[in-house]
Amino acid sequence: MQDNPVAPLHWRILLLLLLPPLLWAGNFIAGRAINAAVPPVTLSLIRWSIAFLCLLPFALKPFLRDRVHYYAYRWHIFGTAITGVAAFNLLVYWGLHTTSATNGIILNSFIPFLVAIFGFLFYRQTLASSQLTGLLVSLTGVLVVVSHGDLQVLLTLAFAEGDVIIFLAMVFWALYTLWVKEIPAAINRTGLMLCQVMIALIFLLPLYLWESQTTIVHLENPHTLWILAYIGIFPSVIALLAYSKAVTLIGSVRASVFIHAMPIFGSVLSTLLLRETFHLYQLLGMLTIFTGIWLANRTH
Repeated sequence: MQDNPVAPLHWRILLLLLLPPLLWAGNFIAGRAINAAVPPVTLSLIRWSIAFLCLLPFALKPFLRDRVHYYAYRWHIFGTAITGVAAFNLLVYWGLHTTSATNGIILNSFIPFLVAIFGFLFYRQTLASSQLTGLLVSLTGVLVVVSHGDLQVLLTLAFAEGDVIIFLAMVFWALYTLWVKEIPAAINRTGLMLCQVMIALIFLLPLYLWESQTTIVHLENPHTLWILAYIGIFPSVIALLAYSKAVTLIGSVRASVFIHAMPIFGSVLSTLLLRETFHLYQLLGMLTIFTGIWLANRTH
């Protein structure tokens, strides 16, 4: 499998790359906000049910047109549906019950490295020195943001059960990133996503029936319903389609490094929505992250 290390970044591709981390940062905030009201499997099932209904009017035609090609890539389609659609978010929601947001963001930042490592081990992808440098620089920026600019915060982090769960989610996302690249760009991404979501819902349904025996869902609050609508539409449909298209256009490693922008958008959203104070360390971290992203995407 070949990556695309030298394809230039046009503004449309840049938008595709920045939109997913923005919407996924909102997903982390939204998921934490309704953690107590909606358990992990139920949240995942509702999320992808909403996504399915939103996709259906637009995706049914390309799905029916391309379905004859799905069998040739059945294992990649099944694998991406389970890893990137069903398991990733289920494990994140589950892990956030027993770990901090700071730990979750740090673990999330290992995705580009996992993509690079798995790409080398399983697909013999090469990693340009500028890409490796960019990954390390952007990771440094992430650590500046999540540690509030204090090295002692990183040195005193304690890892819990939730950290192991979230790290497993990151492994799944890295595999999703590599496998979605294997599905030809000629197969329409909207129809493909409809197929992936259907597979994910079939996978989640028995888990939901098991979870419903021991947990209670609280949907009586309109605020919870609005959050579910956001989770089901923006980080699910729009972000995943944009990310899948970006991976197809510029390659898995270069696309995955933009995930490091999540703590930037998380800080901005926290400032705007939660009225939290914006600090100098956040600005320094943002500049460092964007420097790393620029280095990883240099075309010469």
